[in-house]
Amino acid sequence: MANHASAKKRAKQNPKRAKINAARKSRIKTFIKKIEAAVNAGDADAAAAAFKAAQPEIMRGVSKGVMHKKTAARKISRLSAKLKSSKTPAAQKAT
Repeated sequence: MANHASAKKRAKQNPKRAKINAARKSRIKTFIKKIEAAVNAGDADAAAAAFKAAQPEIMRGVSKGVMHKKTAARKISRLSAKLKSSKTPAAQKAT
């Protein structure tokens, strides 16, 4: 049990922060799933729109301390590569 006032306060805050952080992580994962679903469906416009919405949300996770900045950069980079590769075959079929 916490003995100091500050430790008691932290003991109350930690579960609240854990819920908020879990919700933020879940939100980021949902954005990523939307991009991947759009890419798999072949809908480049929807994937681009989802990517545009997801990128600031991922970076917000970094600023809130939910995710490391290199992890976020890696996720954004991989999503961008998927998005780019999904656009490329359609362009090759047109020519």
